[in-house]
Amino acid sequence: MYCRFVARAHPASESASPAFLRLAGDPVRWRLLKELAGSDRRVHELMGLVARPQNVVSYHLGRLRSAGLVSARRSSADGRDTYYRVDLARFGTLLVETGRALHPGLQLAEGTAGGPGRPPGVVVARLLFLCTGNSARSQMAEALASARSGGRVEAASAGTHPKPMHANTVRVMRERGIDVDSHRSKPVSGFSGQRFDHVITLCDKVREVCPEFVGHPRHIHWSIADPSASGDGDEATLPAFRQTADEVEARVVYLLAGLGALAARRPG
Repeated sequence: MYCRFVARAHPASESASPAFLRLAGDPVRWRLLKELAGSDRRVHELMGLVARPQNVVSYHLGRLRSAGLVSARRSSADGRDTYYRVDLARFGTLLVETGRALHPGLQLAEGTAGGPGRPPGVVVARLLFLCTGNSARSQMAEALASARSGGRVEAASAGTHPKPMHANTVRVMRERGIDVDSHRSKPVSGFSGQRFDHVITLCDKVREVCPEFVGHPRHIHWSIADPSASGDGDEATLPAFRQTADEVEARVVYLLAGLGALAARRPG
């Protein structure tokens, strides 16, 4: 005598099939996603990194863009160039949905970017954020990296052509509970003899002229538009500053999580 088990199809098995896995599972697309997860890139750079011709890279980027995994932005340094970036938040959401489609018990934590990291007092890395004026984007990144790491990273920022801190930078950081009113813009030359583990450029123009630093730190590029160029006057540009702060914070959080330097957020 034996028990006979009859397999029953789950009613949502077809509709919940993980199209995401089929899309991202292609070897070329997976390599593209891996490269873009580390730094924004242009097509010709990706061609060298994945060893594929332009038509192949462009085709796969198009598929990833259609799925919302990759986005593109015209370079502010050369309008003929386009920078591509991976949407890590979208990627995380799809991983969550894929897990649930396989089994409802797979409750992946959505919206998290790593664990609590290393204990306070342990400096994981030194980071330098660069943009043109050091008045907005790089200042936000420096402040957010210091605050969100709980002191686990040493963060600094500078500009190739420093100008006074923008009032909206102070305002949007204050909205996030971070006071940068005493921060001042600094020239890149002031850091020429210092060692950093990662140098992050947030401006396409600065990426083209970024100097070499001792110790050959890893270079990361985030192609982010200058919010101060979005309109005339502080009130007109404030929405762009808030949007920029959102993007910078998301990228900083993922960077810190990858370094094991993301501090645990307190409830509430």
